[in-house]
Amino acid sequence: MTRKLFAFTYTPWWNLLLLTLSAFLVALSLKAIAIPHNLVSGGISGLSLILHYLSGNKLKMSYLFFVLNIPIFVLGYIYVSKRFFAYSLYGMIMTTIFLYFINLTLPIKDPLLSTIAYGSILGAGLGFSYRSLGSIGGTDIIAIILYNKFNLRIGQTNFFLNLFIFLLALKFLSLDLTLYSLVGVGIASYVSEYFLGLFNQRRLVLIITEKPDEIVENISKVLHRGATFLFGQGSYTKKDKKIVLTVVDSMQLKRLEEIIFNIDSSAFVIEEKTLNVLGKGFSSRKVY
Repeated sequence: MTRKLFAFTYTPWWNLLLLTLSAFLVALSLKAIAIPHNLVSGGISGLSLILHYLSGNKLKMSYLFFVLNIPIFVLGYIYVSKRFFAYSLYGMIMTTIFLYFINLTLPIKDPLLSTIAYGSILGAGLGFSYRSLGSIGGTDIIAIILYNKFNLRIGQTNFFLNLFIFLLALKFLSLDLTLYSLVGVGIASYVSEYFLGLFNQRRLVLIITEKPDEIVENISKVLHRGATFLFGQGSYTKKDKKIVLTVVDSMQLKRLEEIIFNIDSSAFVIEEKTLNVLGKGFSSRKVY
């Protein structure tokens, strides 16, 4: 069952599911919280919100979001991989659809609570998008194009693009609303990182033991994980040692500890969190 689920996460259906969830949550945060409280966000959605407010709410945000994305996707078709383009086009269209059909307001009166809720839902949506092989459109595509062409870091590009959006918002919105929006986007950034790690929690484990071969054999049989021998030397004994290096997910960590200490109760184990592991049995490289 676990293997089937893992295999499913490498299929197009998994990516489409992630992008659909992302589109729904992002649209929900914008339509149900941001617009009723006159908040803005970063990127194309933020620019769409500003134009929506300036039109006196006459121009629908869904139309603005779709139209502003068109020139970006023209560039994306030329400069990014066709797979990333196709997934991102799906994500953008789904976001546009949800922006059009979601017409509700969450009954939150307090501006601080609304900001926290807005950032949390937006961040969850962005987190799902980041775990897919695409995006939901907007300035992420511009950032990726600049990264591919000029090796400019994606985070830096997004920062400066969002800085422009918020300076523009400051011109048309009150300082309080702009600051609340900044807080909301900051929360969204934190939550998206949390969701990104939630999907990919791995533990790098170093095992110093007198029975490395037996431990490696059991890691392979019981956990179906590989391992690597690192060759070292004890600083006191000057004895050559095989140090076992392996990577497991969080659910396998306790089982790994049982394997190790049942075989060698005096083993020395170092566990370290690692956010991203690329390769067979873990994540595949995201191609832009």
